Amino acid sequence: MAYQSLRLEYLQIPPVSRAYTTACVLTTAAVVSSCSASFSLSGLDITGSSGNGFGPPGSSEGLVSKQLELITPFQLYFNPELIFKHFQIWRLITNFLFFGPVGFNFLFNMIFLYRYCRMLEEGSFRGRTADFVFMFLFGGFLMTLFGLFVSLVFLGQAFTIMLVYVWSRRNPYVRMNFFGLLNFQAPFLPWVLMGFSLLLGNSIIVDLLGIAVGHIYFFLEDVFPNQPGGIRILKTPSILKAIFDTPDEDPNYNPLPEERPGGFAWGEGQRLGG
Repeated sequence: MAYQSLRLEYLQIPPVSRAYTTACVLTTAAVVSSCSASFSLSGLDITGSSGNGFGPPGSSEGLVSKQLELITPFQLYFNPELIFKHFQIWRLITNFLFFGPVGFNFLFNMIFLYRYCRMLEEGSFRGRTADFVFMFLFGGFLMTLFGLFVSLVFLGQAFTIMLVYVWSRRNPYVRMNFFGLLNFQAPFLPWVLMGFSLLLGNSIIVDLLGIAVGHIYFFLEDVFPNQPGGIRILKTPSILKAIFDTPDEDPNYNPLPEERPGGFAWGEGQRLGG
Protein backbone atom coordinates (compact mmCIF):
# COMPACT_ATOMS: atom_id res chain seq x y z
CA MET A 1 0.00 0.00 0.00
CA ALA A 2 2.79 2.40 0.89
CA TYR A 3 4.59 1.48 -2.33
CA GLN A 4 1.50 2.24 -4.42
CA SER A 5 1.06 5.62 -2.72
CA LEU A 6 4.72 6.47 -3.23
CA ARG A 7 4.58 5.38 -6.85
CA LEU A 8 1.45 7.43 -7.47
CA GLU A 9 3.03 10.50 -5.87
CA TYR A 10 6.16 10.02 -7.97
CA LEU A 11 4.19 9.75 -11.22
CA GLN A 12 2.31 12.94 -10.36
CA ILE A 13 5.56 14.93 -10.55
CA PRO A 14 5.71 16.82 -13.88
CA PRO A 15 7.86 14.99 -16.45
CA VAL A 16 10.84 17.33 -16.72
CA SER A 17 11.15 17.81 -12.95
CA ARG A 18 10.78 14.06 -12.43
CA ALA A 19 13.41 13.19 -15.04
CA TYR A 20 16.02 15.70 -13.86
CA THR A 21 15.59 15.05 -10.13
CA THR A 22 15.70 11.29 -10.69
CA ALA A 23 18.84 11.58 -12.82
CA CYS A 24 20.57 13.63 -10.10
CA VAL A 25 19.65 11.16 -7.34
CA LEU A 26 20.61 8.09 -9.38
CA THR A 27 23.92 9.60 -10.49
CA THR A 28 24.89 10.48 -6.94
CA ALA A 29 23.73 7.06 -5.70
CA ALA A 30 25.78 5.32 -8.40
CA VAL A 31 28.91 7.23 -7.42
CA VAL A 32 28.41 6.68 -3.69
CA SER A 33 27.64 2.97 -4.03
CA SER A 34 30.50 2.25 -6.40
CA CYS A 35 33.24 4.11 -4.58
CA SER A 36 34.45 2.40 -1.43
CA ALA A 37 37.35 4.81 -1.32
CA SER A 38 37.06 8.54 -0.68
CA PHE A 39 37.80 10.72 -3.68
CA SER A 40 38.80 14.37 -3.48
CA LEU A 41 39.00 16.90 -6.29
CA SER A 42 41.61 18.92 -4.43
CA GLY A 43 44.45 16.89 -5.92
CA LEU A 44 42.86 16.40 -9.32
CA ASP A 45 44.60 17.56 -12.47
CA ILE A 46 41.63 19.54 -13.84
CA THR A 47 43.67 20.83 -16.78
CA GLY A 48 43.37 17.42 -18.35
CA SER A 49 47.12 17.10 -18.92
CA SER A 50 46.94 13.48 -17.86
CA GLY A 51 44.55 12.86 -20.73
CA ASN A 52 42.27 10.46 -18.90
CA GLY A 53 40.39 12.55 -16.33
CA PHE A 54 41.17 10.18 -13.45
CA GLY A 55 44.19 11.97 -12.04
CA PRO A 56 47.86 11.88 -13.00
CA PRO A 57 49.17 8.62 -14.48
CA GLY A 58 50.18 6.22 -11.74
CA SER A 59 48.27 8.16 -9.07
CA SER A 60 46.05 6.40 -6.56
CA GLU A 61 42.94 7.98 -8.14
CA GLY A 62 43.73 6.60 -11.58
CA LEU A 63 44.72 3.19 -10.19
CA VAL A 64 41.57 2.77 -8.07
CA SER A 65 39.23 3.88 -10.84
CA LYS A 66 40.76 1.43 -13.30
CA GLN A 67 40.60 -1.40 -10.79
CA LEU A 68 36.95 -0.78 -9.93
CA GLU A 69 35.87 0.17 -13.47
CA LEU A 70 32.87 1.91 -11.91
CA ILE A 71 31.56 5.45 -11.83
CA THR A 72 33.69 8.00 -9.97
CA PRO A 73 33.44 11.81 -9.81
CA PHE A 74 36.53 11.95 -12.03
CA GLN A 75 34.46 10.54 -14.89
CA LEU A 76 31.73 13.15 -14.48
CA TYR A 77 33.30 16.54 -13.79
CA PHE A 78 33.49 19.46 -16.23
CA ASN A 79 36.82 19.60 -18.04
CA PRO A 80 36.94 21.56 -21.34
CA GLU A 81 40.10 19.88 -22.56
CA LEU A 82 38.74 16.38 -22.03
CA ILE A 83 35.46 17.39 -23.67
CA PHE A 84 36.79 19.10 -26.77
CA LYS A 85 40.11 17.30 -27.31
CA HIS A 86 39.27 13.81 -26.10
CA PHE A 87 35.58 13.97 -27.10
CA GLN A 88 34.22 13.01 -23.67
CA ILE A 89 30.96 14.73 -24.54
CA TRP A 90 29.01 13.15 -21.69
CA ARG A 91 30.72 15.53 -19.27
CA LEU A 92 28.58 18.36 -20.67
CA ILE A 93 25.60 16.62 -19.02
CA THR A 94 27.01 14.65 -16.09
CA ASN A 95 28.55 17.71 -14.42
CA PHE A 96 24.97 18.93 -13.87
CA LEU A 97 23.88 15.64 -12.27
CA PHE A 98 26.37 15.06 -9.45
CA PHE A 99 25.91 17.02 -6.21
CA GLY A 100 28.66 15.52 -4.09
CA PRO A 101 28.53 12.86 -1.38
CA VAL A 102 25.26 12.20 0.40
CA GLY A 103 24.97 14.55 3.35
CA PHE A 104 23.41 17.82 4.42
CA ASN A 105 24.59 19.70 1.33
CA PHE A 106 23.22 17.03 -1.02
CA LEU A 107 19.82 16.86 0.73
CA PHE A 108 19.60 20.65 0.86
CA ASN A 109 20.22 20.90 -2.88
CA MET A 110 17.80 18.09 -3.75
CA ILE A 111 14.99 19.66 -1.72
CA PHE A 112 15.44 23.02 -3.42
CA LEU A 113 15.88 21.45 -6.86
CA TYR A 114 12.73 19.34 -6.55
CA ARG A 115 10.64 22.09 -4.99
CA TYR A 116 11.41 24.99 -7.32
CA CYS A 117 11.78 22.95 -10.48
CA ARG A 118 8.35 21.46 -9.87
CA MET A 119 6.76 24.80 -8.95
CA LEU A 120 8.09 26.35 -12.15
CA GLU A 121 6.84 23.49 -14.31
CA GLU A 122 3.42 23.46 -12.64
CA GLY A 123 3.22 27.25 -12.50
CA SER A 124 4.45 29.63 -15.18
CA PHE A 125 5.42 26.73 -17.48
CA ARG A 126 2.17 24.77 -17.13
CA GLY A 127 1.26 23.41 -20.56
CA ARG A 128 4.58 24.68 -21.95
CA THR A 129 6.88 21.73 -21.49
CA ALA A 130 8.91 22.59 -24.60
CA ASP A 131 9.57 26.10 -23.28
CA PHE A 132 10.67 24.61 -19.96
CA VAL A 133 13.09 22.22 -21.70
CA PHE A 134 14.40 25.14 -23.75
CA MET A 135 15.09 27.07 -20.55
CA PHE A 136 17.09 24.06 -19.32
CA LEU A 137 19.11 24.00 -22.55
CA PHE A 138 19.66 27.77 -22.58
CA GLY A 139 20.71 27.87 -18.93
CA GLY A 140 22.97 24.84 -19.33
CA PHE A 141 24.63 26.37 -22.40
CA LEU A 142 25.35 29.67 -20.65
CA MET A 143 26.72 27.93 -17.56
CA THR A 144 28.96 25.74 -19.69
CA LEU A 145 30.19 28.84 -21.50
CA PHE A 146 30.91 30.66 -18.23
CA GLY A 147 32.41 27.46 -16.83
CA LEU A 148 35.26 27.85 -19.31
CA PHE A 149 36.44 30.89 -17.36
CA VAL A 150 35.79 29.86 -13.74
CA SER A 151 37.20 26.96 -11.75
CA LEU A 152 33.98 25.01 -11.29
CA VAL A 153 33.95 21.29 -11.97
CA PHE A 154 30.27 20.62 -11.17
CA LEU A 155 27.50 23.02 -12.18
CA GLY A 156 24.40 21.35 -10.73
CA GLN A 157 24.17 23.64 -7.71
CA ALA A 158 24.45 26.73 -9.90
CA PHE A 159 21.66 25.32 -12.08
CA THR A 160 19.46 24.93 -9.00
CA ILE A 161 20.09 28.57 -8.06
CA MET A 162 19.08 29.56 -11.59
CA LEU A 163 15.73 27.78 -11.18
CA VAL A 164 15.22 29.43 -7.78
CA TYR A 165 16.01 32.85 -9.27
CA VAL A 166 13.57 32.53 -12.17
CA TRP A 167 10.80 31.32 -9.86
CA SER A 168 11.46 34.10 -7.34
CA ARG A 169 11.30 36.83 -9.98
CA ARG A 170 8.04 35.45 -11.37
CA ASN A 171 6.48 35.33 -7.90
CA PRO A 172 7.57 38.67 -6.41
CA TYR A 173 4.78 38.93 -3.83
CA VAL A 174 5.20 35.52 -2.21
CA ARG A 175 6.31 35.76 1.42
CA MET A 176 9.19 33.44 2.36
CA ASN A 177 10.40 32.12 5.68
CA PHE A 178 13.94 30.78 5.96
CA PHE A 179 14.30 28.24 8.79
CA GLY A 180 11.96 30.37 10.90
CA LEU A 181 14.64 33.05 11.20
CA LEU A 182 14.06 35.40 8.28
CA ASN A 183 10.92 36.68 6.60
CA PHE A 184 11.29 38.26 3.17
CA GLN A 185 9.78 38.55 -0.29
CA ALA A 186 10.54 35.83 -2.85
CA PRO A 187 12.98 37.90 -5.02
CA PHE A 188 15.43 37.97 -2.09
CA LEU A 189 15.58 34.17 -1.82
CA PRO A 190 18.63 33.62 -4.11
CA TRP A 191 20.57 36.24 -2.16
CA VAL A 192 19.58 34.68 1.16
CA LEU A 193 20.84 31.32 -0.12
CA MET A 194 24.10 32.95 -1.17
CA GLY A 195 24.51 34.42 2.31
CA PHE A 196 23.79 30.99 3.80
CA SER A 197 26.50 29.47 1.60
CA LEU A 198 28.89 32.14 2.78
CA LEU A 199 28.11 31.33 6.43
CA LEU A 200 28.85 27.65 5.74
CA GLY A 201 32.23 28.59 4.31
CA ASN A 202 31.34 27.67 0.72
CA SER A 203 32.38 29.61 -2.35
CA ILE A 204 29.73 32.03 -3.56
CA ILE A 205 30.90 31.79 -7.18
CA VAL A 206 28.39 28.98 -7.68
CA ASP A 207 25.53 31.15 -6.38
CA LEU A 208 26.63 34.18 -8.40
CA LEU A 209 26.80 32.08 -11.57
CA GLY A 210 23.28 30.73 -11.01
CA ILE A 211 21.93 34.22 -10.26
CA ALA A 212 23.63 35.69 -13.35
CA VAL A 213 22.30 33.04 -15.73
CA GLY A 214 18.85 33.18 -14.15
CA HIS A 215 18.77 36.97 -14.55
CA ILE A 216 19.83 36.78 -18.20
CA TYR A 217 17.02 34.33 -18.93
CA PHE A 218 14.45 36.35 -16.96
CA PHE A 219 15.45 39.58 -18.69
CA LEU A 220 15.35 38.13 -22.19
CA GLU A 221 12.12 36.21 -21.61
CA ASP A 222 10.05 38.41 -19.29
CA VAL A 223 11.45 41.96 -19.33
CA PHE A 224 12.92 42.91 -22.70
CA PRO A 225 9.98 41.72 -24.89
CA ASN A 226 7.62 43.97 -22.89
CA GLN A 227 9.76 47.09 -23.29
CA PRO A 228 8.97 49.70 -25.98
CA GLY A 229 10.57 48.37 -29.14
CA GLY A 230 11.49 45.13 -27.43
CA ILE A 231 11.42 41.82 -29.24
CA ARG A 232 11.29 38.21 -28.13
CA ILE A 233 14.82 36.89 -28.56
CA LEU A 234 14.35 33.48 -26.96
CA LYS A 235 12.14 31.36 -29.18
CA THR A 236 11.63 27.69 -28.49
CA PRO A 237 12.63 25.62 -31.55
CA SER A 238 9.77 23.92 -33.37
CA ILE A 239 11.38 20.52 -32.93
CA LEU A 240 11.10 20.84 -29.14
CA LYS A 241 7.46 21.84 -29.44
CA ALA A 242 6.78 18.85 -31.68
CA ILE A 243 8.41 16.49 -29.18
CA PHE A 244 7.18 17.82 -25.84
CA ASP A 245 3.98 19.79 -26.44
CA THR A 246 0.65 18.18 -27.23
CA PRO A 247 -0.83 19.56 -30.46
CA ASP A 248 -3.68 22.02 -30.14
CA GLU A 249 -7.09 20.77 -31.14
CA ASP A 250 -8.40 22.11 -34.44
CA PRO A 251 -11.48 24.25 -33.66
CA ASN A 252 -12.93 23.39 -37.10
CA TYR A 253 -12.63 19.64 -36.57
CA ASN A 254 -16.00 17.88 -36.73
CA PRO A 255 -15.73 14.59 -34.82
CA LEU A 256 -17.24 11.41 -36.16
CA PRO A 257 -20.52 10.32 -34.55
CA GLU A 258 -18.81 7.60 -32.53
CA GLU A 259 -16.33 10.14 -31.15
CA ARG A 260 -19.01 12.51 -29.91
CA PRO A 261 -20.17 12.41 -26.29
CA GLY A 262 -22.82 9.71 -26.01
CA GLY A 263 -21.87 8.03 -29.28
CA PHE A 264 -24.50 7.57 -31.96
CA ALA A 265 -27.90 9.20 -31.52
CA TRP A 266 -29.76 5.91 -31.38
CA GLY A 267 -33.52 6.03 -31.66
CA GLU A 268 -33.75 9.45 -33.29
CA GLY A 269 -35.01 8.17 -36.66
CA GLN A 270 -38.40 8.91 -38.08
CA ARG A 271 -41.40 6.99 -36.77
CA LEU A 272 -42.66 4.30 -39.08
CA GLY A 273 -45.83 5.23 -40.81
CA GLY A 274 -45.46 8.84 -39.72
